Amino acid sequence: MSLWPKGRKARRRLTIIMVVGAALAVAVGLALSALRDTVVFFYGPSEIAEKATPGQTVRLGGLVAMGSVEELGPQAVRFVVTDQAQTVPVEYVGTLPDLFREGQGVVAEGQLTPEGLFKAKTILAKHDETYMPREVKKALEASGEWRGEGAETSVLPTTGKANHEDGS
Repeated sequence: MSLWPKGRKARRRLTIIMVVGAALAVAVGLALSALRDTVVFFYGPSEIAEKATPGQTVRLGGLVAMGSVEELGPQAVRFVVTDQAQTVPVEYVGTLPDLFREGQGVVAEGQLTPEGLFKAKTILAKHDETYMPREVKKALEASGEWRGEGAETSVLPTTGKANHEDGS
């Protein structure tokens, strides 16, 4: 018993299906190999030392540690990114986003050096007072530091009314 059909039309259809299937498999393989070079992994400070290899382009996300921002020269800055469990020193040369500041969420894209210094090529800061990148939020939740929505709301001790940063 042969799997190859006896009819001429059936053989032609099967041959065309096999050629199209092979071409599709080659196209998918080429697309996946091209995408492999553009994939950038996201890590928090607690994960980066064990999962990222020196020279590999990755994203580092967390909070800019208070008191850690240090200007090294014109448009050069060093700061520390933390998830409250671990810290990673970061160096960046370029213009920082307007919303970059201590205590705020940040995502830095760059490479980890063998010495443990993260050389950032791009710095992304949150774009308003309530936005937090999904990856940073997950890393902070995992470390127990995420305070959730409305974290800026506090209760005034004398009146018992809510105090919001927007003055309401």
